[in-house]
Amino acid sequence: MLIKLLKDRSGNFGVMSAFLLVPLIATAGLAIDLADALMVKNQLQGAADAAALGAVAETSIGTAEAMKMGSDGQITPAVQDAEKIFAAQLASMTGYVLTDHGATVTKVNNQLTAVFTYTATVPTTLLQVIGKNEFTITGQATAVFQTETYRDFYLLLDNTPSMGVGATTADINTMVANTSDKCAFACHIVNNGVEDPNSYYNLAKRLGVTIRIDVVARATAALMDTAVSVRKSSNQYRMAVYTFGQKAEDTKLLEISPLTDNLADAKSKSSLIDLMSIPYQGYNNDQQTDFDLAMKNIGDKMGTPGTGLTSSSPEKILFFVSDGLGDSKKPAGCTKKLTSSRCQEPIDTKACQKLKNKGYRIAVLYTTYLPLPTNSWYNSWIKPFQSEISTRMQECSSPGYFFEVSPSQGISDAMNTLFLKIVSTPRLAS
Repeated sequence: MLIKLLKDRSGNFGVMSAFLLVPLIATAGLAIDLADALMVKNQLQGAADAAALGAVAETSIGTAEAMKMGSDGQITPAVQDAEKIFAAQLASMTGYVLTDHGATVTKVNNQLTAVFTYTATVPTTLLQVIGKNEFTITGQATAVFQTETYRDFYLLLDNTPSMGVGATTADINTMVANTSDKCAFACHIVNNGVEDPNSYYNLAKRLGVTIRIDVVARATAALMDTAVSVRKSSNQYRMAVYTFGQKAEDTKLLEISPLTDNLADAKSKSSLIDLMSIPYQGYNNDQQTDFDLAMKNIGDKMGTPGTGLTSSSPEKILFFVSDGLGDSKKPAGCTKKLTSSRCQEPIDTKACQKLKNKGYRIAVLYTTYLPLPTNSWYNSWIKPFQSEISTRMQECSSPGYFFEVSPSQGISDAMNTLFLKIVSTPRLAS
């Protein structure tokens, strides 16, 4: 009986099928459970990517906080932001158990790095027949953002008597037509604190003539709005505003606004910019435009130039606005012929180079010095070298930081264009 049973082959297929059933189920289960795990992995990775990117996005809390930091370190609000983004991405997701996750957001120099990691388990179905109850999946997302450069701008505005010229050719013609000596300059005469009602400065106001310093004042105020509109944090750009002085009797830098990130206040104070006054026509032989001294003095104000990587180490940029004509007492070193010790010359670029050698950048807005053919002084002393003024002003500037604006153009538009060119120029890492 036993021998007969052993020789019977009729149930062989059923027995073999029973033995093969478990591996067949496991193989099918592996494909199904792996597909489920892969789907969960993709969803978790997408959430982690979004969290890392969101933590250091240009408009994120983390970037705003980083821009305020004076040193490197962790950015806690950005970590919290990343956690919220990750949770929001997974709000409707099921089929997994999140066992661990976390973010780190750090600032090193001007680079923000967000790293989001996660670990989760995905339960199996058919693989449980071979004792495999879950898959463990892990992942990491990294995002990097480079913050904008921090910059301090020192505006040095030429308000000396030559900036009292009419702002446009039409303004110049109006002044020439209404002055007995055909003068295009609105001389601002103030003697012992008393305004001369008959000065050409007041004549210009009565005639509705706009002089160049008025346009510069309005352009400076408008520049503050531009800076506010493009900065990434409240302390990214700071501004200080200086002129060459209030009166010819005491020519020294006049602080219109100290260095500040309160650009609304700097804008308000810019309305105080006015033409330098003189006590009488021809005072001190008209030697009120001393570029050498002004450059030295503004350099003393600016402090040590930084890398621009942090708010505690900003770049220092001199934003210089002038018609480029120097007129000062300079008995030695004048680049043009002297009248006694009076030096009338295009700006001497040696003063600019000294600042650039210290690491300062110089942006120059050259308000084109206009020909004054009805003026004998101009014809004798300035006309012979007028063509050199623009070249010298460009030499004074740092590469790419020069802009010339003619009377037919807007000084405000020119100032904004030059400023935007500066802030969009990539910073060279040291």
